[in-house]
Amino acid sequence: MVDILERIPENDPLTDATKRKSIDRIINEYKDSPGSTMVVLNELQSEIGFISEPMQAYVAKQLKIPQKAVHGVISFYSFFTTEPTGKHVIKFCMGTACYVGGTEQLIDKSKQVLGIEPGQTTSDGEISLEICRCVGACSQAPVIVVDEEVIGRVRPNKMPQIIRELQN
Repeated sequence: MVDILERIPENDPLTDATKRKSIDRIINEYKDSPGSTMVVLNELQSEIGFISEPMQAYVAKQLKIPQKAVHGVISFYSFFTTEPTGKHVIKFCMGTACYVGGTEQLIDKSKQVLGIEPGQTTSDGEISLEICRCVGACSQAPVIVVDEEVIGRVRPNKMPQIIRELQN
């Protein structure tokens, strides 16, 4: 079995000297803290923007824990991403109230306007679409989260305007 750290893709943050320095700084700063795995991953997500598979392997090696432990945290918490996202991210709440309130129509309208599916980013790297679990704003369903701003009572006819504002 080939070690993933022996075949790191050239576009991975680990191959960029500046990003690698940031990754090492974060790991070294928090490696001895209680709950270090979660803290390190959260800081990496904030600073780098995503946590690639090679980064997961590197964190596991540096923290001296199994890679599956790191992957388990990444896959359990929906705010972690393993691929780069766009400059702007539109998240569609799929909680029950939002789903019943029309999230599917919001997704359909966004796909129509942008030409991408949830989980994808526009070719210019500007906008990513994501699905998320309940954001806790059920009384305002359906809800989207645009960059970290919760927007409630969204109707499909408002999606083109929201998208245009992000593009400008």
